[in-house]
Amino acid sequence: MTSLVIAEHDNALLKDATHKTVTAAAAISSPVHVLVAGKGCAAVAQAAAKIAGVEKVLLADAPYLEKMLAEPMEALILSVADGYEAILAPATTTGKNYLPRVAAKLDVPQVSEILKVVSPDTFERPIYAGNAIETVQASAGKKVITVRTTAFAAAAEGASAAVESVTVPPDPGLSGFAGEELSKSERPELTSAKIVISGGRGLGSAENFHLLDSIADKLHAAVGASRAAVDAGYVPNDYQVGQTGKVVAPDLYLAVGISGAIQHLAGMKDSRVIAAINKDEEAPIFQVADYGLVADLFKALPELDEELARRGYK
Repeated sequence: MTSLVIAEHDNALLKDATHKTVTAAAAISSPVHVLVAGKGCAAVAQAAAKIAGVEKVLLADAPYLEKMLAEPMEALILSVADGYEAILAPATTTGKNYLPRVAAKLDVPQVSEILKVVSPDTFERPIYAGNAIETVQASAGKKVITVRTTAFAAAAEGASAAVESVTVPPDPGLSGFAGEELSKSERPELTSAKIVISGGRGLGSAENFHLLDSIADKLHAAVGASRAAVDAGYVPNDYQVGQTGKVVAPDLYLAVGISGAIQHLAGMKDSRVIAAINKDEEAPIFQVADYGLVADLFKALPELDEELARRGYK
């Protein structure tokens, strides 16, 4: 049987999360098909066709699919669901919005945020804020799965799959897109950055949070934050890393002034290397850190910035 992956994109560019979800799908069953739904997204479909392991790309282009709202996405996915053993989407805000509706309409339990494919019907997923890994076996029937993409390698490119346009169901008309305010940054996207530097409540204020900027610019890093820093108003919500924020797994995660509450660790503990700066030597963050510096961050950060500049980082 074939797996179907729902592509993550912005109608212009295909997101790396799609490549990683294809890797998970290929471990369940093959071949893999990709559904690209959106408005004016033909270029995204062509990009998806290049992913290794993809046999076919289904292109659904309609104005009301531009923002991939839950109701029209549910109708679209159900219209093409026959013949697929598994339907997968990245465990992003978008994927978590529409896929539960699909599972409900198919009358099957959803398997959420898988970390590993043990067999075609058995998966590992985190529970208790990532403190335990649960092995679950899906019941007979279609598998509806969201994928924690930080746990999977991105599928390579080099394929040339066929792109096929599909008939789009009518707009259910149950919801509409009202608007959005997007933050703009020249830094890498938080969930795909190779280096992430995050600040916590220890920074003390929004003004002090800017101490991270110069270091982030030199390292070409994304800037994140703990929930405590977000709740205190130091930075916007889209900076938040953790159980109720974004899950990241960069090559290097630098935690500054972050105590390391369990909810924060759930969002970053899969990072390849974790370094922490905190003046409290008993801070829980040091239990997961590969490197820890017990120091006053207001002294350590300027010293780090100067050392990076001395070594030629700009």
